[in-house]
Amino acid sequence: MGAAEIISFEEVRARKQWATLRQQLHERFDQWLDTLEQQWHEPPSTLAEVTATVWDLRQQLTGGITETIVTQAHEGERQRTQACCPQCPRVLKVQEHVRRTVETMVGPVELERPYFYCRGCRVGFSPVDDALGLVAGCKQLDMQHAVVQLVTEVPYAMAQSLFGELTGLHFGSERMHTVTNQVGTGLTVVDVAPSRQEVERRIAAVAAGRFRRPVLVLGIDGAYVPTRPESARTPCEGRRSTRAKRSRWRGQWRDAKGFRFYLLDGDRIVHMLSWHQVQNEEQLGEALKQLKEAGLIPEEQVRLCVVCDGAEWIGKHVQAVFPQARQVLDYYHCAQYLHRVAKAHYGTSVQAVEWVEATMTRLYLGQVNRVLGGLKRMQAQSDEAAKAIANCWDYLHEHRGRTAYRTLRQGGYPLGSGGIESSNKFICHVRLKRSGAWWYEANSNHLLALRCAKYNGTLDQVFGRYQQRLRETAE
Repeated sequence: MGAAEIISFEEVRARKQWATLRQQLHERFDQWLDTLEQQWHEPPSTLAEVTATVWDLRQQLTGGITETIVTQAHEGERQRTQACCPQCPRVLKVQEHVRRTVETMVGPVELERPYFYCRGCRVGFSPVDDALGLVAGCKQLDMQHAVVQLVTEVPYAMAQSLFGELTGLHFGSERMHTVTNQVGTGLTVVDVAPSRQEVERRIAAVAAGRFRRPVLVLGIDGAYVPTRPESARTPCEGRRSTRAKRSRWRGQWRDAKGFRFYLLDGDRIVHMLSWHQVQNEEQLGEALKQLKEAGLIPEEQVRLCVVCDGAEWIGKHVQAVFPQARQVLDYYHCAQYLHRVAKAHYGTSVQAVEWVEATMTRLYLGQVNRVLGGLKRMQAQSDEAAKAIANCWDYLHEHRGRTAYRTLRQGGYPLGSGGIESSNKFICHVRLKRSGAWWYEANSNHLLALRCAKYNGTLDQVFGRYQQRLRETAE
């Protein structure tokens, strides 16, 4: 006689619950099929007709299935008759069962929840809301998460239109604006940066099979973005129907300073993290300091290199935070100075082209002293030429320690700041510099922080922080 199989009570109960749930789901699907049958007065003849009909009714099915599963999973909470007040030790009795419909990415979900009210604390609540992780309002977190991803790429009006077309759900543009600013509020560079483990993983992937440590480049630069003053929030005087649509304010182009860390991997770059904000140099320096203190940059595993245009404030902050980093003067920025000299001194002649090519070659070979000597010997033919020569000489002489381009090339270091320039473009310009767009500083910084998080691969991490903040506020 074989040994009898022993089945625990918990397993029996789980099987019974699953059987009940399957039956309820079948009933829900049958209801949806009835609706589908009513929609099809005539059998569809093309695939497009079938997909269009199912698409229009899909939320009724997926929302209903979700509602059934939630009801079954939280049956105990739904049948609760007593609960403790969250603010005092009173034990409260259920007042009534209140229905609430919430909107999710799978469609509307209707919930019936027991409602409790403490007269002493004047607090009403439903434990089911906490158990399900619901937030205030109809639009739940999955919809808000999808909206934030969309808004970081396209304007609000376009995001509303695309969201409706792609999901069949409605989300107002003003509500999108509010949610985006709420998610982006208070973000710092550490909040949007990948973890130390993720940074080390990317470094290890680039370093695999190589003798030398990979080069980690820090690029620092600014990008002008259109901003409007806070006074623009004040509405115009007069009747809404007759007053001017635009307030009497003037926009201002402000510098969104930022930095980018990226690895060099042959002919391509591997993005690590970006941080851009409408900020001054001191705030950017503080952001670099926060990264340093958080230990997110493993300097011992890389050869850190800073590429910049020679601005004094950049060198000051880099020296304070990363004193061991190799500093490189942007080679192509030097070319601009040399071209100005050639134009002012030689005009548009062939001699101007020959002089620029010869001088750039010497600079490329690391012969900065020969370039400085040649500039010193030039006999200016005009005041404009004398000024251009003097400016170029001063610029190269001041940064001569950052122009060892031959040695830098042999070490695998970059000569140009293309990495940070492209970051300025796809982080700042693509989203903020749009026709007719003028941003309040706070709103632009919220969106820039979210765009940095998206391209740093940490948007889910940022949204989790937002969810935690909502939970703490509710408590």
